[in-house]
Amino acid sequence: MKAIIEPHIHMIARTTDDYMAMYANGIRVCVEPAFWLGENRRYAGSFFDYFRLSLDFEHTRAARYGVDHWSAIGMNPKEAEDRALADAVIDGMGEYLDHPRCVALGEIGFNNITPNEEHALVRQLRMAEERKMPVVLHLPHFNKLKGITRVLEIIKAEGLTRERIDIDHNVEETIGLALESGCYAGMTVYPYSKLSPERVSAMLKEHGHERVIVNGSADWGISDPLSLIKVVKRLREDGFDEAVIEAITHDTPMKFYSASPHWKPNFAVTPQDPATYQRQP
Repeated sequence: MKAIIEPHIHMIARTTDDYMAMYANGIRVCVEPAFWLGENRRYAGSFFDYFRLSLDFEHTRAARYGVDHWSAIGMNPKEAEDRALADAVIDGMGEYLDHPRCVALGEIGFNNITPNEEHALVRQLRMAEERKMPVVLHLPHFNKLKGITRVLEIIKAEGLTRERIDIDHNVEETIGLALESGCYAGMTVYPYSKLSPERVSAMLKEHGHERVIVNGSADWGISDPLSLIKVVKRLREDGFDEAVIEAITHDTPMKFYSASPHWKPNFAVTPQDPATYQRQP
């Protein structure tokens, strides 16, 4: 089986043990979208420091354990309700989007589907289109059908390149709309609050695997950095062809992020001996 790409995971919130477990289970590359940290930030500079942490230090930390870490940068919807702050962050995002470890803009989208959230979303979608960057787009936790309906209206009105947009966090009622739109369709696997491997399997049987991106999106909540491994196990139990499993865990995320000129994943990062880095700053 090809090396696994974890296309959406928040490793800043995870421990080094998680990187070691990912490596041991065949995950060699991951992408970390920017997200809410659990408390709203008050200053644009706080976002910029966070972007730098993701782009520089987290890449270094991951490499010590054999995982090639990439980043997506964006103003998340949960904090976009403060329009002045959102505009200040978006105004200063250019240098981080141009960073060689940044392969997408995201995650952006809706939380409560408000005018302020839409303002930040549209501004960033236009930035991504100008730069020809992939976009990781977050559907709301609630009112997903309303959220994707508005997202698709915006994508059409703005004339955006759909092949560079991953509409993530789909469920049964939205996955068909995401795929019919021509965008990529993300499925997120969580132990409780999102999809289970069983639900992913059923959705793949119904809708196929073309342009489907499956991720664990693990963060500081109840989540699992090995969600993809459990999806692979379930798909094999359900009789999926190995080529389909490789498409979901490698080929499709590889194609999606290849729209970024920065995307040059290294599937052969060698883990370091812990004795060589324990005292490094």
